[in-house]
Amino acid sequence: MTHPYTRLRSGVLVAAAVGALMAPAAAGATPSPAAAAAVAQPPSPSSSGDGVVALTPAVRQQVDDAVQRVMKQANVPGVSVGIWTPDKGRYVKSFGVRDKSTGQAMAPDLFMRIGSETKTFTVTALLQLVDEGKVGLDDTIGKYVDGVPNGDRITLRQLAGMRSGLFNYSADEDFFKALTSDPKRPFSPQELLGYSFKHPVLFPPGQQFFYCNTNLILLGLVVEKMSGQHLNDYIHQHILNPAGLRDTLFPVGNEFPTPHSQGYTNQTATGQVEDSADWNPSWGWAAGAMISTLDDLRIWARTVATGVLPDGTRMISPATQKQRLITPATPIPGAGYGLGIFNVQGWIGHNGSLPGYESLTIYLPSAQATLVVVLNTDINYKNQEPSTLFGDAITRIVSPDHVFDLPAEPAAR
Repeated sequence: MTHPYTRLRSGVLVAAAVGALMAPAAAGATPSPAAAAAVAQPPSPSSSGDGVVALTPAVRQQVDDAVQRVMKQANVPGVSVGIWTPDKGRYVKSFGVRDKSTGQAMAPDLFMRIGSETKTFTVTALLQLVDEGKVGLDDTIGKYVDGVPNGDRITLRQLAGMRSGLFNYSADEDFFKALTSDPKRPFSPQELLGYSFKHPVLFPPGQQFFYCNTNLILLGLVVEKMSGQHLNDYIHQHILNPAGLRDTLFPVGNEFPTPHSQGYTNQTATGQVEDSADWNPSWGWAAGAMISTLDDLRIWARTVATGVLPDGTRMISPATQKQRLITPATPIPGAGYGLGIFNVQGWIGHNGSLPGYESLTIYLPSAQATLVVVLNTDINYKNQEPSTLFGDAITRIVSPDHVFDLPAEPAAR
């Protein structure tokens, strides 16, 4: 029997607990018929040499139809989609409702919780400290945080690359009960680590890929210790402000600027669908607490993928950015994961999921194209994240040679 807590996540690349990935699919596995139907598309125009088709009226209509088809199949209340290219047009559109009780329409300018996309900001902060010589990627976490299992062997690089072997705190039953019994309660980083550290390590450091929120909690503590600032303050000062991300924030409680969408989840104590808009995301902290908008994520997609700020200055040095973008293979065919960032069939970025919200922010360097999807539910459809279904359906149309095709995953247990 699958326990509900195994689904709790703050963002997912492929699936396995909060911000986690479920059990890896076998190489060469084919999607289920339902998943295939969800992403079936009419024939698309051939892409040019850069991998992206022109956003003609016909292509826009195909995107409209695909988004509405996925919404209907996966029962998604509301979604906003943005596609931007330098020379083939742009597409920004919202579908459905932001609030099921009032029927208010979804809109592109809404604030949304972005779950594990937070990891890209936390790892950026770490890499800035690497550039300053304050930390080294091959330093062990035990140098900075006491009491970590295998702390004298696990490196910061392994934490950022999801190869530490630590247990994911968000897969702990006691954590799930604590969160769902009082979803507005705050959690401290130390509490979160406690849920992880009571479990044995899963494998020796560096031996496997395993997506794990515990890794990012530890990196957040490293950033705080070595910068002398609270993580949210560091990210605002050194990343959000220089990048011009005026509508992105790292909340310290359950604050949520308006206008925002409500969020719908069944990761609850009863298993019934509830509105999670006022839940406290501190349980995700450095792994999943942040809030942003469609347009800010458009800016961030290119910034994090290139290491270059919108004004042309460097956010991360070229040498460090090069290390970030080394994306060793994962158990998921076609997907590699670097330092807090993935590469799926050429699309670079991250997704996010936490109760009530999902997001996908990816950049295709060959075409300098960006795709952002934000939606107001995290309820799976046939074991697939709705954000992945949208990413697959849209990229089959706009980048047929680079399809964001993460396979359907079985439940973790």
